[in-house]
Amino acid sequence: MAPAFATPTETAVHVQPSAPENASGSVLTEILAPTHWTECYQCGKCTAGCPVAAGMDIAPNQIVRALQLGYFEKAMASDAIWACVSCQTCSARCPQSVDCAGIMDALREVSLRSGLASPAQKTVAAFQQAFLNNLRRNGRLDEIELIAEFKLRVLPSERTLRFLFKDAGLAPQLRIRRKLHLRGEKVKDRALVRRIFDRCQNGSA
Repeated sequence: MAPAFATPTETAVHVQPSAPENASGSVLTEILAPTHWTECYQCGKCTAGCPVAAGMDIAPNQIVRALQLGYFEKAMASDAIWACVSCQTCSARCPQSVDCAGIMDALREVSLRSGLASPAQKTVAAFQQAFLNNLRRNGRLDEIELIAEFKLRVLPSERTLRFLFKDAGLAPQLRIRRKLHLRGEKVKDRALVRRIFDRCQNGSA
């Protein structure tokens, strides 16, 4: 019997992925289709080149292997998908053109939608959601609005004023370096930005 998670040093053969057992697995399989995830043969280049692999609970190549073996929920519940910084090194180095970074994106999306995201990563998930909402509304980043939404999203679970003001000391230095704008700018055609978001969310071309 093949091991549940092949390591880069093990000989791995191309396998036919197991059928998903639930609705979230079916949705994930559909979203993953363009990433060529079934073509992975566990060479380990993705893990070897990943700058944050050492801090992951499941290595990038093991995430792909878990999907191939039908462990969709295990992959979606991992902390590794939230540790990914989307640097695209894994996707660029893959000899099989597997879009590992795209796989991580898909896992984050479906895990949030299905309520399977790791509870330990709720703060990371809240920041990413606030970031995307900010771009959808403005077409570009409004730092003050982003900070406000993120803090309000996480405050009910943190329940401390320390969290609310924890980064306030950085504001003066950011202002000096012109990295923090008190009044954000908006793009002219925000309707176009919203249509782009809608297309991505609905999966249409």
